[in-house]
Amino acid sequence: MEWTGARYADGPTAEVTTWVEAAPEQVWAAVVDLAAMADASPELQSVEWLDGAGPALGARFVGRNRHEALGEWSATSYVVACDRPRVFAWAVADPDDPAATWRFTLEPAGGGTRLTEWVRLGPGRSGLSQAIERMPDKEQKIVFVRLREFEQNMASTLAAIKQRVEAGA
Repeated sequence: MEWTGARYADGPTAEVTTWVEAAPEQVWAAVVDLAAMADASPELQSVEWLDGAGPALGARFVGRNRHEALGEWSATSYVVACDRPRVFAWAVADPDDPAATWRFTLEPAGGGTRLTEWVRLGPGRSGLSQAIERMPDKEQKIVFVRLREFEQNMASTLAAIKQRVEAGA
């Protein structure tokens, strides 16, 4: 990612793509297994579906996270797109004013699947908002660094999904 000078209010985004040697239906099962993603993420610690739900439009889950600079927190997320086997997305904290929106896109490509993970910060408040309020003169750097962290975490998540699916797990 190049320096963009983005501010939080701009809704900055990051995305990472990989290719998986499997059909989208096979990849889908790994994408919606959010609990397994905690094994691959340095930040996400656990995920628990609420109300006995699973991956479906409107379903909710709690994610527990840990970050060296931001501490530990949990947030309820809401599934805002669930189009099997093409798109799975959720909004963090408030579906109408999310702290972040995360999306996986699966596209058939080259006999396998092009898998993309994407995130948009804001527009709702988050832990990052608090950091920016403490150091408003460093907002653009804070946003840039956080997006870089997200890119690294997404690359780890996609690599784990790819490995799990291709190994037939």
